[in-house]
Amino acid sequence: MRQILQERELTVAGPVARPARRGRRSVTVNLAESPLTWLHARGHLSDRQFDAGERLRADWERAALAPGVTMRWEPVRAKGGEPGLAPGERQIAARARFDGAVAAAGPGLADILWRVVCAGEGLPDAERALAWPARSGKLVLGLALDRVAQFYRIG
Repeated sequence: MRQILQERELTVAGPVARPARRGRRSVTVNLAESPLTWLHARGHLSDRQFDAGERLRADWERAALAPGVTMRWEPVRAKGGEPGLAPGERQIAARARFDGAVAAAGPGLADILWRVVCAGEGLPDAERALAWPARSGKLVLGLALDRVAQFYRIG
């Protein structure tokens, strides 16, 4: 796994994206680690929930749903997916799986699911963006990932 380590000041709300001031507590964070991986590594998500999140993120990437910054001139190259399908068909199939998984999570849970798993936002940032109370996102994310695991039939 690639690592981009950076020293951050440790506050009550968690690591803050500024250099630690003299005499303050600090923590080294890996900026290349996804929020989902971070939660799983610290025991906040089960293996089943983590696998469901990774499957959802893979479908999101295969479906090329991330916003494009510039015009893309190269053909879409999607790895994996169903054998015997053309790249465009794999992209359409991944989009259908992604839409089905998000629908299975439900309207109240899809927001935190997309923000953390696909957009890569940390839980505190997602909670603030959704105007949720602090530390409520972990529970809701766990429920959403359980539903997604059920959709993907992850045992």
